[in-house]
Amino acid sequence: MQRRTLMKLGLGSGLLLSLAGLGLRGTEPGLQADGSGTPRQSPRARAVMGAVALAVLEGAWPDDAAERARALQAHLDQMDGAIAGFPPALQAELGQLLTVLSSAAGRLGLAGLRTDWAEAGTAAVQAALQHMRRSRVSLRAQAYQALRDLHCAVFFSSPGHWSRMGYPGPQSFQ
Repeated sequence: MQRRTLMKLGLGSGLLLSLAGLGLRGTEPGLQADGSGTPRQSPRARAVMGAVALAVLEGAWPDDAAERARALQAHLDQMDGAIAGFPPALQAELGQLLTVLSSAAGRLGLAGLRTDWAEAGTAAVQAALQHMRRSRVSLRAQAYQALRDLHCAVFFSSPGHWSRMGYPGPQSFQ
């Protein structure tokens, strides 16, 4: 690559990042500290994570709408507990991802989702996640993998979900 091309690329990237930063100014942060300083998902981040959880774990939720809503809220609370145990650098990165995804520009640019997360149907969120997964832009694919892996790890580590999956729990070797 020629020096002039590299300089144009650097200048263009810097301009793009500056514009993106201006678009996110005033946006609610993805993670917010509660009264004790523990990071928690902001309301907009919970909407993102709730939509992603329903899409990624489709078929694992209770069929009854009220039970599903309670299970989803419990899952998002468990997600907060998992995030609180992350190293500060990882919390910061996840907070940035949630901040971007909870903004309209970030949702459209990163996930390709036109509808707000809270209003989008499961099929639309699944299509957006597949768009991220198949993207040639590694940032999109990494964001998809992080969201999917985080939800699966939290969901399947909960003993309350094991029976729905047909897993009897760990064997005792005494």
